[in-house]
Amino acid sequence: MRTLFFSILVVIMSISACKEKQVVNQDDIDKQKIINYLEKNNIQAVEDPSGVFYVIGEPGGEAKPILSSTVTVSYDGRLLDGHRFDKGEFFTSRLSSLIQGWQIGITLIGEGGKIKLFIPSTLAYGNKSRPGIPANSVLIFDVDLHYFSN
Repeated sequence: MRTLFFSILVVIMSISACKEKQVVNQDDIDKQKIINYLEKNNIQAVEDPSGVFYVIGEPGGEAKPILSSTVTVSYDGRLLDGHRFDKGEFFTSRLSSLIQGWQIGITLIGEGGKIKLFIPSTLAYGNKSRPGIPANSVLIFDVDLHYFSN
């Protein structure tokens, strides 16, 4: 009798475990969105361990900015559907005060460099919406690094 009870208990626990919902995190969702976009548009990008995908158009000079650098860039920001949410010319800021996706991507190029960044929402604005940017949005930036100082 005891063996039968334990057998039934094991079966019930196995069935309930199979019915549990799989938890998918936002990074996985964003990564799949980026991969789908790259494939659809025949873009060959490199994936940084952080989750940022990028294409270096021009590497620029040998010296690269670091997190504490002040950078001057021109940029064009779009959503995956092509909607432009921002554009800037000769914008200057400390790199450390910008979104994490920029902190990662801009350090990959030198002065005169150009990079296209595909930034997961978790390295941008996350689950917070901003003007023109819905919550959990993957962002695409074309960035030209004009110069930087340390």
